[in-house]
Amino acid sequence: MALNRLQDAPQAQVNLVETDSTPGGVQLVNPYRTNKVDCMDLVELAQEIQKADKFVHANVSNKLQVIAEQVRFLQDQARRVLEEAKENADLHHVPCNLVKKPGTIYHLYRRSSGQRYLSLLSPQEWGSTCPHEFLGSYRLEHDHSWTPEHKMEARSNDQQMINKILTCSNTLSITMGDK
Repeated sequence: MALNRLQDAPQAQVNLVETDSTPGGVQLVNPYRTNKVDCMDLVELAQEIQKADKFVHANVSNKLQVIAEQVRFLQDQARRVLEEAKENADLHHVPCNLVKKPGTIYHLYRRSSGQRYLSLLSPQEWGSTCPHEFLGSYRLEHDHSWTPEHKMEARSNDQQMINKILTCSNTLSITMGDK
């Protein structure tokens, strides 16, 4: 009776290999004995398929979770890049009565009229006679981006590390090219 129910079940869940009474051209002695199916074997096979489906689903879910985290990370990076681009553009459009040179630190001030301007004079150099509101100090980098004062040391350290990596990779490529 249980065998009949399994035979009537849809084939989408359990598929058996079709039988061949002459595998590889050799006649089997008794095809019934070699292709005999126990109903418990079919149940175990169905349980294995269900277990495999659960593992596949869990595996795919885990991989999609990693991708979702990467997407959030990339979105956050894109947001930061856009914010930095806006800040850089804003600083480049601030009035300045001198030619800006990379590597130089500029100080941002605001006049009582609201106009902002860049100066080479720091608040310490102005002393107590500083006539305007100090907004911050920025270094113009060689790529024409601006680094705020509180990030200058970290940016310099990063650049030193990058230069070391580039120096090592150039040495390696020259050494490997000579062989």
